[in-house]
Amino acid sequence: MLLHGLSDDDTMWTRRTSLERYVEGLPVVVAMPDGGRGFYVDAEEGSAFYTALSEELPALLATYLPLKNEWAVGGLSMGGYGALRFALGRPDRFRSAHAHSGALGFGTNPRYRDTAEFDRLLHGAGENGLMGLAKIASPRPAIRIDCGIDDFLIDDNRDFEAHLKGLDYDHEYQEFPGAHDWAYWDEHVREQIAFHRKNLGF
Repeated sequence: MLLHGLSDDDTMWTRRTSLERYVEGLPVVVAMPDGGRGFYVDAEEGSAFYTALSEELPALLATYLPLKNEWAVGGLSMGGYGALRFALGRPDRFRSAHAHSGALGFGTNPRYRDTAEFDRLLHGAGENGLMGLAKIASPRPAIRIDCGIDDFLIDDNRDFEAHLKGLDYDHEYQEFPGAHDWAYWDEHVREQIAFHRKNLGF
């Protein structure tokens, strides 16, 4: 499952990257759902994106496709938050998670409390946010995080990586030249695919 960012939709990964070419020939189905602007949580007022996409969508796809019950999830920016949220919240389903340039401070960084839109969503973060879920996830899904050194979210990524270190949570973390843009994500999504292949064995 591949998740989009805040200002995008379900078409963006195929429109702005060579994803189709990168997965050609691999025994994998890539689901790219639309998560709106909902940060992939079940909002107190609004859509239940977490339930719909981490629980209902996999079950629906399994009724139409001959899938194994082996899921990986990745995303960029808001979708990076969503990817880790899905995996840490449902480690029984998602064995591998990858965040590019993730908005990993959602629910903890005061920057996200600037608008009523985010205030309505923060109910879904809070105690069930990434930092809390990382403490209790069992089994621990494989996690990889990367971010560009010129990305405005770099501090969020560094803070969450430090949190994982403090938990003795085995993970991968890398910083590369680059900013918050599609040139960066098109280059590094190939590393995400390789990470999932290693963890799921495909």
